[in-house]
This record gives sequence, structure tokens and C-alpha cells, in this order.
Amino acid sequence: MTTLLWVIVPYVTLAIFIVGHIWRYRYDKFGWTTRSSQLYEDRLLRWGSPLFHFGILFVFLGHVMGLVIPKNWTDAIGMSEELYHFLAIAVGGIAGFCTLVGLVLLIYRRRTTGPVFRATTRMDKAMYFALALVIALGLWNTVAGGVLNLGGHYNYRTGVSEWWRSIFYFQPKPDLMAQAPLGFQLHAMTAMVLFAMWPFTRLVHVFSVPLFYLWRPYVVYRSRSDRLGSRSQPRGWDRVDTPRR
Repeated sequence: MTTLLWVIVPYVTLAIFIVGHIWRYRYDKFGWTTRSSQLYEDRLLRWGSPLFHFGILFVFLGHVMGLVIPKNWTDAIGMSEELYHFLAIAVGGIAGFCTLVGLVLLIYRRRTTGPVFRATTRMDKAMYFALALVIALGLWNTVAGGVLNLGGHYNYRTGVSEWWRSIFYFQPKPDLMAQAPLGFQLHAMTAMVLFAMWPFTRLVHVFSVPLFYLWRPYVVYRSRSDRLGSRSQPRGWDRVDTPRR
């Protein structure tokens, strides 16, 4: 069971994530969108969208720091374990809370706004449920493990993080994840379910960030000049004298 959960399932999820995006881009380019609904309602969207998107951005950066960067790298630059622990709890807790509040607002808006709810597919509903569960479990691990210290101290950087990197090294270490607390295991399992669903939901718009706008040339607008022999169009407030017959 350990090999199935923490070796086979991660590789199957990774394959679905990659192949699914290639398939979606090739056969559903016009559906590669978040299907914006701002036209129907913008009051809740004005609060929920920034809270969710900025919160999830910091959550992502926190996961990059916690999963991708090994512990000996932060030790090499002089970051103590206490400082890292404080930053992980403070920044991660605030970011997770903002993300969760933003997601609740967005789900409430989608459920209570008729046109938005009618445009919500079954896959969207399943995606929102999985996403909410992943965020809630991650926030619980931060609060319960970092603040309340329930179940004793667990250093995920020497357990979950090393297991996660071993998947990409193609030298999986499933025993590290099998020894992790239940909260971390549930968080990892629900995250893999979410990533397997990702290519078939509106989450694909994450990879449509218009970065090319940063270096594209300026669009120059020029006023229309009168061509030789043509008459300029009068403005709306100008008096036009019609010739007498």
C-alpha cells in the first residue's frame, strides 16, 4: 500500500497533469479560459478575487521554499531553523487564511448569482471542492503543527520535502511519506487528486498569464489625417449648413 500511495499514484498524477495539458491545448484551445463572469457580478468578485489570487501566489511561493529548496541551502545562507519556522507559520498562515476567505467568497458568489451558477459545470464544482479541501488541510497543518504543536513536533523538511524531491529524482522514498502525520498525508493525497483534475478544469488559465505584454512593442495610435480631396467628418456639436435647393 505504501508503494501504491506514495510512488505509483504520484507518477500517474504527474503523467495525467502533463499529457492532459498537451491534449487540452491541442484539442480545446478555445476552451482554454477561465470563462470570466465579471459582467454578471463584480461586488463580491472585487474582494474575493484579489484575496484568493494574491493569497494563492504566496502559498505557492511558500511551497516552493518548503518543498524545492533543501534544508542545507537555507542553513548555508545563515537562516536559522527558528527564523524559517517563524516565517513559515506567519506568512503561510496569513496567506492560507486569505486564500481560504477569498475562495469562500468566490464560491458564495458563484452559488448565489444566477447566471454565474448556471455557467458552473460539474467539473467546476468538483474542482472547487478539491481546491477548498487542499487549502483547508494545508492551513490546518500550519496551525496545528506550527502553532498548537498537536501530535508533537514534525519537521516536514526532512520528511515530506525529501519524499517530494525524490519523485522527480526518480529515486522515490515512500517510507518518508508513510511516516508523516495523517494531516500531511491527507494534504498530499487531495493535492494529487486536484492536480489530476487540473487539465480538465478552468485552472488551466494559470498557464495563460500574458507575460509577453512585458516586452511587446507599444501600440501607436494616430489620428486619421484627411486625404487629398476628401472632406473631414463634422463633429457632433458642429453646426452643419445644408445647401439650399
